[in-house]
Amino acid sequence: MDDRQLAAQLLAGGRLRALVLELWQRTRMDWGFVTDRLAQAFRKEKWLGAHERRLVGELLYGMVRQLRRIDLALTLARGGRAQAPRDLERLVALLVLDGLVDAAQAAAAVPELDWRAAAGVDAAIARERSPVARLALACSLPDWLAARLVADWGDEAEPLARALDQRAPMTVRANLLVGDRAALAAELVAEGLASHPGAWCDTALVLDTRTNLFSTAAFQRGAFEAQDEGSQLLADLVVACAPRDKPLIVDYCAGAGGKTLAIAARRGNRGRIVATDIDEAKLEELRRRARRATVSNARALHVDARELDPLRGKADVVLVDAPCSGTGALRRNPEARWRLRESDLTELAARQRAILAQAAQLCAPTGRVVYATCSVIASENAATADGFRTVPLRELWGEARAGQLGDGEIFTVTPHRHGTDGFFARVLQRA
Repeated sequence: MDDRQLAAQLLAGGRLRALVLELWQRTRMDWGFVTDRLAQAFRKEKWLGAHERRLVGELLYGMVRQLRRIDLALTLARGGRAQAPRDLERLVALLVLDGLVDAAQAAAAVPELDWRAAAGVDAAIARERSPVARLALACSLPDWLAARLVADWGDEAEPLARALDQRAPMTVRANLLVGDRAALAAELVAEGLASHPGAWCDTALVLDTRTNLFSTAAFQRGAFEAQDEGSQLLADLVVACAPRDKPLIVDYCAGAGGKTLAIAARRGNRGRIVATDIDEAKLEELRRRARRATVSNARALHVDARELDPLRGKADVVLVDAPCSGTGALRRNPEARWRLRESDLTELAARQRAILAQAAQLCAPTGRVVYATCSVIASENAATADGFRTVPLRELWGEARAGQLGDGEIFTVTPHRHGTDGFFARVLQRA
């Protein structure tokens, strides 16, 4: 059964439609993670087949990603009358806008609306004269976020926002402690999974076949980790900042350790890595992942642990992957746009400056701090530490690569330029 046939079933009602609407209602109650909602539903609803699960996921993500576009289409369908949409109307509008049902089929399910008018929503958006309003409607963004993107990115705001609205690729990092990217690609082919190399990082592999990667033999033996290519590049930048022989690297906001593991693998388990975080559960997950990945030079410590005291003034490199809005990862977490408030940015900026100041105390006199976020908002990427200067990216990677992955001074990758999530990084050194 193809998508159009399943869409026709949705119009007719039944438990598949009921499930989609229930998931949508639960998601918009608190704008929690769509991935969590789907995982819970798929564990419970054993009657769903693979094709049905995929369509349910695409529809739920579609309603989150296209909410303002859908609601404007429904206003047009009412002849311009603004009215709170019903959830079923939103679902039918999405099916129409995605081309899964035609106006006649939609009218049979919800006859009181003009679905041909709804289908003209993009032409109506194009007539909007304000760049901010046009971007907010076309890419279903809160007005304040659209205004920030226009102010920070100018003519690039629309291509950036449209790229952030696309489905993220499934990218993995070949674990160099086990084998290189070519060996991993060959192993995955043997398991029936096609892939192609990432464009910017020699460990990045983009999966063309959608499947449960974590059930593969390659994953079980630690041959790869799921990790966006931009995140892999950020780990490579940390390695480029470190001296060759036995450096001490601190991953100050390590979380579950994706970058810690990437740094360890790139370093071939040489040197010492200390990964810290305030969340002990995440650190325990890091420890489990490190064992599977055969990482032996990384140690996970709670950020408040006394063991951090002897590290003050000793670290060759401190990575501060600061808590941020996550706007660079909207491809993966589109619901975040509705959860965020503009006032959050002020609070985040203050927190980022405080964390950076604390982390900088661990840096040796000749060491470097890599301050990073996964945000595309300029105000979050302005933090610096007292007594530190910016090290130009070209000094670490050379003029050509620094120009490809930034402006020569700072590291910036985005989905519309690089096909990665949005990441920013500034390298700091004591003045």
